[in-house]
Amino acid sequence: MNLRHLVIFLGLLLFNLSLQAATLPGPVVDSAWLAKNLDKVVILDARKDIKSFTAKPAYKKNKKTGKLKLARVGGHIKGAQLVNYKKVRAKREIDGKTVTRMLPVKADFEKLMQAAGLSKNSAVVIVSKGQSGGDITIATRLYWQLKYYGHTDMAILDGGMAQWLKDAHKVNTKPAKASKGNWVATAENKSILATSDDVAKAVKDKSVQLVDTRVLSQYLGTYKKSYVYAKGHVPTAKVFPVELLTYPSSPAKFTPSDDLAALAREFGIDTKKPAITYCNSGHLASGAWFVMSEVLGNKQAKLYDGSMHQWTLEKRPTTAMKME
Repeated sequence: MNLRHLVIFLGLLLFNLSLQAATLPGPVVDSAWLAKNLDKVVILDARKDIKSFTAKPAYKKNKKTGKLKLARVGGHIKGAQLVNYKKVRAKREIDGKTVTRMLPVKADFEKLMQAAGLSKNSAVVIVSKGQSGGDITIATRLYWQLKYYGHTDMAILDGGMAQWLKDAHKVNTKPAKASKGNWVATAENKSILATSDDVAKAVKDKSVQLVDTRVLSQYLGTYKKSYVYAKGHVPTAKVFPVELLTYPSSPAKFTPSDDLAALAREFGIDTKKPAITYCNSGHLASGAWFVMSEVLGNKQAKLYDGSMHQWTLEKRPTTAMKME
């Protein structure tokens, strides 16, 4: 081997080693890992409050201890690309009915991801504001949609931006400049999607667990969202409230996996058996799907995209004032 070939060989070796170093350690990463691998991943920052992306974080001083505590998330991780969560979901026409907050059609979702600078072989870390369980499920919903359309090299930042700031990592407040990516949907992974008919079959033959991830008042029917047209839950569904998935205070980190499995058992849910998760619109339920499928390894878990909005829009049966 001459010198020129040796140099090329060593360059390729170093390149391959750098790619190996960029391998995601699992579906959830911590801020320390991400800080060391910023140049090897694409960071998608998903949030509804898009103005906060370029705002400074706000802190409040504890009067007794004098310590500063994060009051409001602001800014973003250097290199992160903003994904406006309000554009992540879309309306769909199903059997003559307009169902809102649904998985977008392939072409529209491709356009959104390309605008965020996503390319074919990117290793993706999804970041949310991380101040509540609702923030974390913004990340899990985007994760689910990407996986549905064929992207698998992904992880979520545990605790989101709230944890990043708590760990004193650098924050950027300048507007992000994204070059258009070339990401395309490679498949439609229907194994992680449940339809109304799938849910109806589960009610009838009890072949699949139905997991309602809403708060107890919505499950029992003492309260409902305006876009859900009947009180209560899908018959036979077990409740597993979304607030159990993360710590109750900011940063909203995922509850340890062993604790999640134990909590699910207490609600009569077997995290190893086929399951369909749902909520009001398919947002919060993505958190339970993510925990069951990606964290606990149950590849028989599905998300009912239309959830109670579609179920009640179609005038399907509900049960109220009853624990299943």
